[in-house]
Amino acid sequence: MTDQPGFHPAEGATPDTFAPVEVGLYGVSKRFADQTAVDDITLRVHEGEFFSVLGPSGCGKTTLLRMVAGFERPDAGRIELDGVDMVGVPPYRRDVNTVFQSYALFPHMSVWDNVAYGVKRKGVKSDRLRKTVGEHLELVRLSQFAKRRPAQLSGGQQQRVAIARALAAGPRLLLLDEPLGALDAVLRKELQMELMRIQREVGTTFLYVTHDQEEALVLSHRIAVMNAGKLEQVGYPEDVYERPATRFVAGFIGTSNILDAEVSGVDGRWVELSAPGVTRLRAVLHGEVRHGQRVAATVRPEKVHLYDQAGEPPSGWCVLNGMVRDVVYTGVSTQYVVDVPGGGELVAFVQNTRRVDDAGAPGQPVRMAWDPDFTVLLESADD
Repeated sequence: MTDQPGFHPAEGATPDTFAPVEVGLYGVSKRFADQTAVDDITLRVHEGEFFSVLGPSGCGKTTLLRMVAGFERPDAGRIELDGVDMVGVPPYRRDVNTVFQSYALFPHMSVWDNVAYGVKRKGVKSDRLRKTVGEHLELVRLSQFAKRRPAQLSGGQQQRVAIARALAAGPRLLLLDEPLGALDAVLRKELQMELMRIQREVGTTFLYVTHDQEEALVLSHRIAVMNAGKLEQVGYPEDVYERPATRFVAGFIGTSNILDAEVSGVDGRWVELSAPGVTRLRAVLHGEVRHGQRVAATVRPEKVHLYDQAGEPPSGWCVLNGMVRDVVYTGVSTQYVVDVPGGGELVAFVQNTRRVDDAGAPGQPVRMAWDPDFTVLLESADD
């Protein structure tokens, strides 16, 4: 095993687990012509994790996955599987299997034969082969479809066959490249639950690539957020959602309100901020700040409470004045879009915990308020 370098800044903020490192990427880069697809990424995936790489189209996440699989070779850096450097090792000699969005099933083979394919290639025969295939068809709840061809199955069933085939060969690592991307919304949610159950039952390390923020939050033990070939943040789902490290993460994962502000002082554990239209804006102090420093502050819409002019927010809360512009009833909640001084807008999600006869009133002046514990400081507003 080679010596492991220090943590990448984005990765270093993530508390380590006690499990051994299954996949280690150290200073990995990949270029195509004049474009850098993956830019100096260091990342560790631990044994038994369901780890997701999340980012928009073109951010480099699939290229990263293909390098781990051996389909692409990095221009720089090291890729280790179970501590062994895999750069230059062909895909068939890596203890890795991949599940693709397109399923890639053999159309002329039955479900049973598709699942048995990789097991047979490992030299497994007779009773052990039947037992292995049977167990994996049962795992994905398709035992009754063993004799069918892929064309006789639904999209969700075909994807489950692809997962069973990949797992039946017993890889240390399963790579999944947007495997639910071709399914409709309802089926995607069903398959998400199935993937969680399967991963818990088999204990295989899953490295999952997706552009779907909700999917990553639901499925993952940890998430790496990528943008333009670089790591923006690595953390547990609640970390990247509740405490985004950068402006990109705050805007990409869910809906977030971002305010450009200036540091006006420090009061104990609080950083006091000033911004147009703000009565009070503060955040928990982390690290060093200086008076007059430009920063970006963010708060999630579901943390924001709305008050009319007669209402009084709790003492010490952040308070901002504005005018309701749009009101959208979404069933579970009502979304309020509020114009604030300086030409910006903030959004508040108000839970519909009682019958709603009047969804709201555009043009109404309101005060938006929230607990300052939910204010998160991001990178400099000048960056």
